[in-house]
Amino acid sequence: MDVNLQFWSTEGKSFFQRFLHWADILDPTVLLNSNKKIEKSRLLLQTNAQTLQEPLQDKKVKEAWKLSLSSVHPGTGEIIPLVFRPPAFLPLATPLLFASLLPHRGAKQAIIWQETALPQKQLLMCTGAVSYSACMGAFPYFVMTQHKLSGPMQTFFKRILPIPLLACLSVFNVMIVRGTEYENGIEVMDKNGKVIGVSQKAGLKAVQETALSRAALFGTAVIIPESLLYFLYRTNFLLRNPHALTPLRLVMTVSALGAMLPVSFSVFPQLGEIKRDDLEKEILSSTEETELFYNRGV
Repeated sequence: MDVNLQFWSTEGKSFFQRFLHWADILDPTVLLNSNKKIEKSRLLLQTNAQTLQEPLQDKKVKEAWKLSLSSVHPGTGEIIPLVFRPPAFLPLATPLLFASLLPHRGAKQAIIWQETALPQKQLLMCTGAVSYSACMGAFPYFVMTQHKLSGPMQTFFKRILPIPLLACLSVFNVMIVRGTEYENGIEVMDKNGKVIGVSQKAGLKAVQETALSRAALFGTAVIIPESLLYFLYRTNFLLRNPHALTPLRLVMTVSALGAMLPVSFSVFPQLGEIKRDDLEKEILSSTEETELFYNRGV
């Protein structure tokens, strides 16, 4: 079992544990470390068995864990490309999410921003999936411009509908990006880290859990700023200070997304569990273990 998964097997049993670790791991300054330093950290963790038993007692060891967990794929042991590492999620996703929520002059402009608001698609999603997501994301703006809505209907399409729509598109995005995991399956292992087999059911469970957490992340990250801005509108603060709208929206978006990111990553364990009876028949015949484990991913 990879050392990263060994870490989560002991340090990620409760939501609160996972949340504290992710709040530390997601520090964007971790991205400034070189690959050479990351490799040295991995070597330290792999050669010092004591660090696996007491992973957070030593400052140097704690820093090594932070680099390893934030930069190395536990399935392959390879260093993750910079833009796909968890600490890069916030600085990359925030401006794209913020831009996609800004008022647009027309449906064409909305489609462009909705396409760029899907950072995970790069090199992974097919053109058809991207186009579908972009069009669905721009749907509320298209309806408003075509039918010249006003009053409650305009409020619904402008402020309410984009929230569940963005959450659904987040689920769709994850399902497409990680489609090979439930089509081909992922490795399942026993408590000692021995790989028992490859399971499509475990792959589907891992993708579903990640998709749900991502929907909660983006849905909540939109609800909080929009709700606060709604109350500010009712106090006439923004009517008296119209130039404050954009910086306020930006600050609220960054704060909401930053606060929700470790929550989203912590909802489900990194080292997922699946019951033996829920697996394929060929795996059932390979082990007597009642529970098996898999890498959920992020």
